[in-house]
Amino acid sequence: MAVQLVLASASPARLATLRAAGLAPHVQVSGVDEPAVIADLESRGGVLPPAEHALALARAKCDDVANALAPHDGPQVVLGCDSVLEIAGEVHGKPETPQVAVARWRRMRGGSGVLHSGHALTDLRTGQQVSRTASTVVHFADVSDAEIETYVGTGEPLRVAGGFTVDGLGGAFVTAVEGDYHNVVGVSLPLVRELLLELGIGWWDLERSQPGS
Repeated sequence: MAVQLVLASASPARLATLRAAGLAPHVQVSGVDEPAVIADLESRGGVLPPAEHALALARAKCDDVANALAPHDGPQVVLGCDSVLEIAGEVHGKPETPQVAVARWRRMRGGSGVLHSGHALTDLRTGQQVSRTASTVVHFADVSDAEIETYVGTGEPLRVAGGFTVDGLGGAFVTAVEGDYHNVVGVSLPLVRELLLELGIGWWDLERSQPGS
């Protein structure tokens, strides 16, 4: 029996990436309060480095959905992901407001950052969880103020980690990627495969989409 993959994320880009790889993930969005998770962890251990920040949220999302799922009649794994952009050691998530997005792009242009995507995978049959962060260096074009204002005006950068996409409207402003391209989109396919193997599950064991679907 194929293993059902449950994606604990509302990200259309992550879903599209998994589907493009031939998988048929089921989506169940977590209800995690992200700021509360980070605040709790940092109150006990200090400020989290960017890679650990992304991993902590990925684990929290994975746990939230894994705990909520009812018993299934077949094998299931839950995948939680979270992405942040690191610039000069600082964590940057979704800008949320145009003002923040414009300021961030003025800082990023002509430079580079590291996109960290935390991945957590739980096998619901055993309760075992494995997790890791994938990190990719992203280089940005030296865009003008007018280009920034127009891009931010589309609304796209407000809703994505780091305030940019590589697979959407922001692709023209990314000059190079060092590492896994799909990790910048939000989910590293090679890392997911490696984590599955740690759980004793093969890539081809996952439930796959039907041809033409």
